[in-house]
Amino acid sequence: MWRTLYLLGLLGNLILLLAIRADVHLHTPMYFFLSQLSLVDLCFITTAAPKMLETLWTANGSISFSGCLTQLYFFAVFADMDNLLLAVMAIDRYAVICHPLHYPCGVLVSGLWGVAHCVSLVHTLLLSQLSFHTDQETPHFFCDFGPLLWLMSQLNEGLMMALAGVLGISALLCIVSSYGHIFHAVARVPSEALVTWGSHLSMVTLFDSTVFATYLKPPTSSHSSGGLVAAVMYTLVTPALDPFIYSLRNKEVKSSLRKVQCMKKSQDQGSSP
Repeated sequence: MWRTLYLLGLLGNLILLLAIRADVHLHTPMYFFLSQLSLVDLCFITTAAPKMLETLWTANGSISFSGCLTQLYFFAVFADMDNLLLAVMAIDRYAVICHPLHYPCGVLVSGLWGVAHCVSLVHTLLLSQLSFHTDQETPHFFCDFGPLLWLMSQLNEGLMMALAGVLGISALLCIVSSYGHIFHAVARVPSEALVTWGSHLSMVTLFDSTVFATYLKPPTSSHSSGGLVAAVMYTLVTPALDPFIYSLRNKEVKSSLRKVQCMKKSQDQGSSP
């Protein structure tokens, strides 16, 4: 099941990236952000799934301290980018209604990557000060922050939680504010646009609800089965579902996918003897 979910996430995000790149009609700010989200989801699901599959296959869940920190670093980068991109996509939808875009999207996304790497670096440096016994066990399927927080001092734990909280809540406030303005002007919005916004809202709800359910609780409860289920949802299920929810409910993306399929068929026919 987990291997199928991982492969589904890889293929779905790769196909969506290909469709957006191949169709010049999708070279707009909205689809640029969507392609970035697919890229981030592709990387995000790869930070946790391969190690989890290795553990299930070999029944050996051990990982080195340096390997754990590396996984934590990239997990935080892609999780933060997912959160920030969802916020920027909400702002972009607000701008479509109320104001035209007056900023270079590439520069904005580069700034988001910079913020995500800086925040992840702070988290990783704080965790690098921890010491572990060689037989230290954590009941989790990847190196996550939650199960490790109880090993930290109150000062470092408070700093990490404050940094993550500010980033997460700020992004959520941007989303809520943007959609508040959108719904205020909803009478002027074409019904086709509402379908795309509904897809975005559904993924925001799924991602943020599971992340907050995991981290907005005492670290001592991070080992619960509910916490593991929530972690599976935002690390595996959400990245795998994203491309299908955005593409299956979007006429422009489906049209682009058909064009890609036709191009592939014509290439195959042209190469056949």
